[in-house]
Amino acid sequence: MVGKKPTDKNTKVEILQAYEELAKEKAALKSELDKVAQENQSGTKEQPKLEQKTAMNQLSSVQEKMNNTIESLAKIQLGFGSAANELSEQLTTKASKLEEIRRTLEEEIQQLTQLHNLEVSDDILDTLIQAYEDNTKAYQEEYSRRSEVLFQEILEQRNTWGKEQEEQQRAIKERNENLNKTRQRDAAEYKYNLELQRQLQNDEYEQEQKALYKQLEELLQETEKQWAEREKAISEREKQFEELKAKVEAFPKDKEAAIKKATEEGKGIAYYQAKVKSDLYSKEVEGQKRFYEQRLQSLEQTITNQETRIQNLSKQLESALKQVQDLAVKAIEGTSNVNSYQAIKEIALEQAKTQAKNK
Repeated sequence: MVGKKPTDKNTKVEILQAYEELAKEKAALKSELDKVAQENQSGTKEQPKLEQKTAMNQLSSVQEKMNNTIESLAKIQLGFGSAANELSEQLTTKASKLEEIRRTLEEEIQQLTQLHNLEVSDDILDTLIQAYEDNTKAYQEEYSRRSEVLFQEILEQRNTWGKEQEEQQRAIKERNENLNKTRQRDAAEYKYNLELQRQLQNDEYEQEQKALYKQLEELLQETEKQWAEREKAISEREKQFEELKAKVEAFPKDKEAAIKKATEEGKGIAYYQAKVKSDLYSKEVEGQKRFYEQRLQSLEQTITNQETRIQNLSKQLESALKQVQDLAVKAIEGTSNVNSYQAIKEIALEQAKTQAKNK
């Protein structure tokens, strides 16, 4: 009985099992052929028709099994793939040759049937059977040899596949190691660049802070210098004011002294001349007095304006110092380095403009 026919979906183990079953069937087929040959040799010449009919039936059974074997071989070919194609083709060729032998044997039997009235020699059938057995033996040997070659090829393919798997695993491992090394190197490089960039930013920030503090120091020194000059100028004007005030206060006394002196000196001069001179001198003194009074008022107004300006400048200085301190604290805390620096520069420029206007 023919076993389960393999398909292209079967595994290698199932295909090998089907192959072993076919080998067993082939052995059974050979045994039946041997049995037919023995029966033909042991039969008598008086029953040629019966022997021929039995041989025909047995050959038909052999043909059916041979067809099943060919079909199974075709299925095995699909399972083994490209490695078994050559062997399957050879086995199919051998099976076709056996089929030709069978047809030849049938033709010979038919000829013997047509010539059954003639004397049929047993040697002819023995020769045909012997030729069939020889071909079968050759087929078996070739089949065994091809099977061994096929098994060796399968084994080599398995070994090759195993080596390829190992090589692939090694390549994957090496690739993963290189990838990890590359990632680690990139991470280290990124960390180094980030730290370097931060260091450069910190250095630049410190340089900006130093420059800012230097500008603030220069601004404060310049402001203090200008205030000192203004205070000196105001002090000088106050001194002038005091001198002029003293002169104004001394005018009545000087007038009286001058009148007294003129009176004493004019006793020997005519009254008219003395009076004219006294009037002229009085007018001159009055003019000088008015001049000095106007000058005194102007100086008082100037002093008042200067005091008001000093108060305004003091308030501006306090406000500027407070803004500078606030911005300096923010700059030190790192919350607003560039904006603080720009704001301080704007304040410094505004102070410079204000000072220029006050001058």
